[in-house]
Amino acid sequence: MNYTPPTPEELLKLKSELGKSSTEMAELFGVSTGRQWRKYTSSTEQRDMGMHMLFFAVAQLELDPEAMERVFARMRAIGATVEIDKP
Repeated sequence: MNYTPPTPEELLKLKSELGKSSTEMAELFGVSTGRQWRKYTSSTEQRDMGMHMLFFAVAQLELDPEAMERVFARMRAIGATVEIDKP
């Protein structure tokens, strides 16, 4: 598999399209805070977005709740504790 991460500009475009705050984007991508999220969109403190983080975010955007729950159930069956906060 070959992976090239999105650029900071592309991530900012996604944030704008989704109409989310940095804190909400951090939650979507599984990073701790909005400040951490901004490191992926910064021109000075830039970090590359890992494929696993991008996959997690896109899965939440594209999969229906039943499919996501099947994934989480499988994670639990393997031994993980997964608790999802629902609005």
